[in-house]
Amino acid sequence: MSDSTNSSARAAAPLAPRVRGTVRIVGAGLLGSSIGHALTARGIDVALDDASPAQLRLAVDYGAGRMAQPDDAPSLIVVAVPPDVTADVIARELSAHPGVVVTDVASVKLQPLHELRARGIDLTHYIGSHPLAGRERGGAISARADLFIGRPWVVCRDGETPADDLALVEGLALDLGAVPLEMSPEEHDRSVALVSHVPQLVASLLAGRFVDAPDGALGLAGQGVRDTTRIAASAPELWVQILGANAQPVVDVLDALAADLSAVAAALRAPDAPGARRAVADTIRRGNDGVERLPGKHGQNRRFDSFVVMIDDTPGQLGRLFGELGDLGVNVEDLRLEHSPGAQFGLAEISVVPDAVRPATEGLTARGWRIASTND
Repeated sequence: MSDSTNSSARAAAPLAPRVRGTVRIVGAGLLGSSIGHALTARGIDVALDDASPAQLRLAVDYGAGRMAQPDDAPSLIVVAVPPDVTADVIARELSAHPGVVVTDVASVKLQPLHELRARGIDLTHYIGSHPLAGRERGGAISARADLFIGRPWVVCRDGETPADDLALVEGLALDLGAVPLEMSPEEHDRSVALVSHVPQLVASLLAGRFVDAPDGALGLAGQGVRDTTRIAASAPELWVQILGANAQPVVDVLDALAADLSAVAAALRAPDAPGARRAVADTIRRGNDGVERLPGKHGQNRRFDSFVVMIDDTPGQLGRLFGELGDLGVNVEDLRLEHSPGAQFGLAEISVVPDAVRPATEGLTARGWRIASTND
């Protein structure tokens, strides 16, 4: 083998894991099992524990790790249990494994921290963290090794956090493909109230209006309303705990949102009144400005243009579309699919960099594809 071939092989080799030894994961649901799958794939020994024997066996059967044993000597403990028992489990793990770093992945950080401090527990080796990743369905059966790739992973440190402990938790996030970010627990809880917890309530409230809606109205539903209400399929039992644990920051955002809704409703009650149309337009424009601030692919604040391609509802069409875009040298940044009710075709909304819209649409048209629309 030549030197250049050896160099290419070395460059392609994956980096060694930052986390070493045995990682104990308490809680074999969606997040715990997904962490287990990702670490196991990197050759890390994962010891799983769960209060539910059935859930634990299922996670082991799916390959998220092995069952924990009494003589395990973990180098890191990850607590991935529901919010209402997070503090109890953290306290138990700190007591059972003195000197071992314990982190948790609960979606609320301040409440368990307050509970632990109130009990006088030594928190030297505890670091709260939270991966901003998930799915609408929970449990070990829904776990995925790639769940955290490219997602933010908040790490909550304080001035007494040992540097080696911090490096271990941030190394866990990096090993799973996530992007570690440091925040205080207060900043974290305010942030997730805005970008996660209130959106869940908004989606659920809107979807709740469909319960008594006429079938004819629901038959008109398109991709927009599906996108808006996708997370409404989440588990009520979990969200009762999350929202209750982060109640005040959520209420603060809800109060502001309620004021905005009241202002729009007032404008629409008298749409011909002076300033009414401007109030509605300003609401939509402010939404445009807010969406522009959301990070896009790879965390970039970068917007893409899109075009819609009509696809026959037959096997292999989507693969052929992607293949021909590749032949045209067009990189797909995002994709949304929508089926047309009662028709034997679907609509694929392809997002690309602005400069790629014209060559993509012209090239696809020349190859026989039907372009439904563009927004460039």
